[in-house]
Amino acid sequence: MNNYSDIQELLKVDLQKTDKALISSLSSNVALINTMSNYIISAGGKRIRPLLLLLSARATKYNGEQHHIMAVVIELIHTATLLHDDIVDESRTRRGRNTANEVWGNAASVLVGDFLYSRAFELMVEIDSMSIMKIMSKVTNNIAEGEVMQLLNCHNPKLSESEYFQVIENKTACLFKASTQIGAILSGADKAFESALKDYGLHLGNAFQIVDDILDFESDVETMGKEIGDDLSEGKTTLPMIYALKHTSGKEHEILVGAIENRDNVGVDKVINILKNTGAFEYARGKAKESADLARTAIKDLPESNYKKALILLCDLSLKRDS
Repeated sequence: MNNYSDIQELLKVDLQKTDKALISSLSSNVALINTMSNYIISAGGKRIRPLLLLLSARATKYNGEQHHIMAVVIELIHTATLLHDDIVDESRTRRGRNTANEVWGNAASVLVGDFLYSRAFELMVEIDSMSIMKIMSKVTNNIAEGEVMQLLNCHNPKLSESEYFQVIENKTACLFKASTQIGAILSGADKAFESALKDYGLHLGNAFQIVDDILDFESDVETMGKEIGDDLSEGKTTLPMIYALKHTSGKEHEILVGAIENRDNVGVDKVINILKNTGAFEYARGKAKESADLARTAIKDLPESNYKKALILLCDLSLKRDS
């Protein structure tokens, strides 16, 4: 097992059943909901979060069918957050296509995002697990808090590293954590394995988001499916910028502060050069590796299986992403 395709092949049947359940979950009597939902889902993506739930369930020897439903729940919630994110960020492209708000407008995107949230909880009721309901209720609340925290910190060049990690844990890592923890709950795994997978998801989610923030500067529009420097144009202060701001002075520091305060990615090439010269990308990658290593260590006592190997492989792949 060497790459993401190998992991998908390992879960081929589970992924097929999950896709079928996902398509079924999007059915509505309202034509616009059907059209927009199918447009969003068909945009693709790696669907890492539902994949993590499926792997965690299998790694703890789950043999039922409910993990397909919960994988759909996770994907619906994630997709709803993307819809709302694109509106808040005024994004025009995602995954190489026009965003839903660009095609249908903000009002329709907000409402369809609400539909996806409510459909996710409707499906969750079928599982009939209070433990899972508590986790998902908490995680949706955390994501909303993370989004508000990020909004409040826009244009803020004084954001600290600890504040940055608080934002990404709420905004991104908490859904990773919920995905892996729920996989263990479905299988009835003991508390030690549930806790291990919960920690794994948290640390992997942090690594994933840090790399995502690096790629905002280092990738290209064809690979990322969005404009380079989008975070700058939205006034976001991410880890590479936090590090560079601490290690610059004079004109270079002014350029970084101005880019954040003025939501300016016009001079993104200058910003990227400063980030390179200060070692900001290397520092951020080091932090991502620390998180990935913590994820790997968290599941060291999990029973040996191909599913555990896949979870470990994801720690490496999270650091080597180009999109």
